[in-house]
Parts: sequence; structure tokens; C-alpha cells
Amino acid sequence: MDINSIIDDAKSKFNRAIEHLDEEMLKIRAGKANPSMLNGIMVDAYGSMSPLSAVCSISTPDARMLVLQPWDKGQIQAIEKAIMQANIGLNPQNDGQVIRISVPPLTEERRKDLVKQAKSEVEKSKVVIRNIRRDHNETIKSLKKDGVAEDMIKVGEDRMQKLTDEHIAKTDKIMEAKEKEIMTV
Repeated sequence: MDINSIIDDAKSKFNRAIEHLDEEMLKIRAGKANPSMLNGIMVDAYGSMSPLSAVCSISTPDARMLVLQPWDKGQIQAIEKAIMQANIGLNPQNDGQVIRISVPPLTEERRKDLVKQAKSEVEKSKVVIRNIRRDHNETIKSLKKDGVAEDMIKVGEDRMQKLTDEHIAKTDKIMEAKEKEIMTV
């Protein structure tokens, strides 16, 4: 294993950490109805747990409403139950055909809580990025035993630090954008 392959491996892991952060940020609602608010909700359908998107279509007719159209009308109760158990602060209403979820406007206090939640997700991502840096720096240092020159190891560590700084800056940009989105009334 050489320094370039170690750096490439770290880069792909950093990118996965950023992608994961993006996914987590989508789950934090910013006042507007968005189908991704329901990501991660599992429904007990036909005896097995399925993602919500596998048992119904989800649409947003306007900024304050989600409409779920089950593929099988017999699954309406199970879908409604799964949304309630997800404890995301939404109350589903069904008319026997579709499930409507009214997304209430956020209070100032709730917005601040969501910003805290987003900051927590960003901090988790930063910890993951720093752990990736630490692990890969240890791998780079272990190359010394294989006869790699001290200055090459230093160059590798410097490249790893630059890469880490770039990805930490990306998490800060994501947080800045999410905070602006949440706090905009």
C-alpha cells in the first residue's frame, strides 16, 4: 500500500461521511413539506418491515401538506401507525383512500431545537472525519517500517490534513445552509 492509495481511500470515506450528513439534514424539516421528512420510516407490511416509500407514493401538493397514496388500501392503518410511532411530530389523517399529513408551521423555539439537532449531526460528521484522518495517518506512519522516507510520510500527513480541512469546511457550509433554511420564516 502506498501513500496515494491511502489518501484515495480516505477521500472516498470522507465523501461518504458528507453524503451521510446530507441525508441526515434532509430528515430535519425546515417548515416546508418534503417527502424526505418520512425517510427512514418502516412499515409492517405483509409481515415484514418495508420502507414507507415501498408501500405508497408520497407527494407534496403544497408547502404545508404531504399526501400518501398507498399501493394497497389495506395498508392505510399500518402506514398511519408507522408514522405515529416514528415520533416526528406529524399527525396523519386518512379518508380511507389517501393519508394526508398537514405540516404545521414551526415555532421559534422549535426552529432553534432543529438548528441544535442539525449542529449535532454536523458535529457527529466532523468526529467521523477526524477519526478517518487519525486512522489513515496511522497507516501512513506505519509505512515507515516498509522503508518509506520520513519526508514522504510528512507529505502524506500534510495531504491528509488538507483533505480533512476541506471536508470539515464542507460540513460547515452544509450547516450554514441548513440553519438559514430552518430560520427563514
